[in-house]
Amino acid sequence: MFKLLSFLIHAIQPFLIPICFVVAWTVIILVVLNLWAAARDTVTTAKQMHQIPCTGCQFFTDNYRLKCTVRPSIANTEEAINCSDYQPKTNPYLY
Repeated sequence: MFKLLSFLIHAIQPFLIPICFVVAWTVIILVVLNLWAAARDTVTTAKQMHQIPCTGCQFFTDNYRLKCTVRPSIANTEEAINCSDYQPKTNPYLY
């Protein structure tokens, strides 16, 4: 039994270094690609979130209990990007 195991280990040994080399570089490349995809998705989400016009609307209260007096259910969400009730602030010192 021990002779068979020893023979298998000596037979596989020349291939271990190239296999480990390829596996290590494959793991490194996959990690880098996943980090790149995560950064790309984060930038895409940030660009979409910056299109939400709620903070520049005169109906936005900046109160965590009632964010918007007209449509509080969609305030500061993606649904508010094309809000039909959006009115820009004319004088930011009044709101």
